[in-house]
Amino acid sequence: MGPQLKVVERTRTATMLCAASGNPDPEITWFKDFLPVDPSASNGRIKQLRSGKVSDNVITALDNGALVAQGKVGMKVSCPDNRFRRVAPRFSILPVSHEIMPGGNVNITCVAVGSPMPYVKWMQGAEDLTPEDDMPVGRNVLELTDVKDSANYTCVAMSSLGVIEAVAQITVKSLPKAPGTPVVTETTATSITITWDSGNPDPVSYYVIEYKSKSQDGPYQIKEDITTTRYSIGGLSPNSEYEIWVSAVNSIGQGPPSDSVVTRTGEQAPASAPRNVQGRMLSSTTMIIQWEEPVEPNGQIRGYRVYYTMEPEQPVSNWQKHNVDDSLLTTVGSLLEDETYTVRVLAFTSVGDGPLSDPIQVKTQQGVPGQPMNFRADAKTETSILLSWSPPRQEIIVKYELLYKEGDHGREVQKNFEPTTSYTLDGLKPNTEYVFRLAARSALGLGAFTPEVRERTLQSSRCLSFSHPSLR
Repeated sequence: MGPQLKVVERTRTATMLCAASGNPDPEITWFKDFLPVDPSASNGRIKQLRSGKVSDNVITALDNGALVAQGKVGMKVSCPDNRFRRVAPRFSILPVSHEIMPGGNVNITCVAVGSPMPYVKWMQGAEDLTPEDDMPVGRNVLELTDVKDSANYTCVAMSSLGVIEAVAQITVKSLPKAPGTPVVTETTATSITITWDSGNPDPVSYYVIEYKSKSQDGPYQIKEDITTTRYSIGGLSPNSEYEIWVSAVNSIGQGPPSDSVVTRTGEQAPASAPRNVQGRMLSSTTMIIQWEEPVEPNGQIRGYRVYYTMEPEQPVSNWQKHNVDDSLLTTVGSLLEDETYTVRVLAFTSVGDGPLSDPIQVKTQQGVPGQPMNFRADAKTETSILLSWSPPRQEIIVKYELLYKEGDHGREVQKNFEPTTSYTLDGLKPNTEYVFRLAARSALGLGAFTPEVRERTLQSSRCLSFSHPSLR
């Protein structure tokens, strides 16, 4: 009895029986692909078993090939027993779903393997997209161009052992539409809270907010990765107008912006004091004080408060106060003659008071000039300091009087010089702090001195020579 043809699945065992009779009993030998089978050299993949009869021979094998049984004495060769491994089709590369813009192109690849190798075709619904007479084996690439609509495409792999399918979804997705115009729901001095309608029937990945101060030139500020339709923009300037847009982002990209909304942040108390405060006498008992607006008003200035006193060491709360509604100057009367008054000014909004200006001094003597403005000192060399200032307004100055001293305890020295806006003081000591005060003089007398200004001369650049005894 010769071995029979076997068909088994991969990794399974095939068992074949060969029986022969004769006198004497024949010896059976197995051949694979025309070569003798050596079970000891097959790593256990081929085993030869003997039944109770010498003439029966059983072989088990895990390999492909043609197995032949041969008998001795004399020889009879059986018909080849071809053993094939058969594998159902499976996908080695599954088709991938894609999102594309309208009119876009995309290729979808599908690869299947098996034994025998399967044919691979594409279908859309019940429609075959691959010609029956041109069906490729193993791999099929579907080329889609100018895609207008979303659709599902099915890859079909088939052989005599079965049919399998895999679906790729092609979604035609455009950029998101513009969201609805933002609506301002809350404002503070430094933040604006807005809400908006998505404007898109499909979900979006996130939103982008762009905003810009209308009073300042510069790039737009951007807030990204916002996943809700409500957001508070912080870090803004008080009492400032802002223009705000919102746009949506999906997997395709960023869509167009919404219509903008313009809104203003709330007010705060001023962050800076009035500038260039000046005072002068209109009469022996009435002075005029004038100033400029703060650099950072933080809102609409509702008015100013002028504080004045003859005792500047007292708390400001103990000073006399004069309120001004909507002006950058005021007069203060009923002053004592031949006295020196210290004056400070602050601005206020509907929220509160800002900081006080630096103090100025005014002498209640008719016709004397006010204080020089913007008095400052800058060291130029190790022995000289440059002093600079702005002259008092509307005054005819005949000369300036400068008082200076070393530190807090030096003897005060006086210098007079003709009208000018700067003066270089020479003959000073190196690396020494000096204290300066300046007053303007008119034909009617000397005005009030400025507050003290301090500056230190530069350190001497001379090098001291030292000699070591061993170098002499």
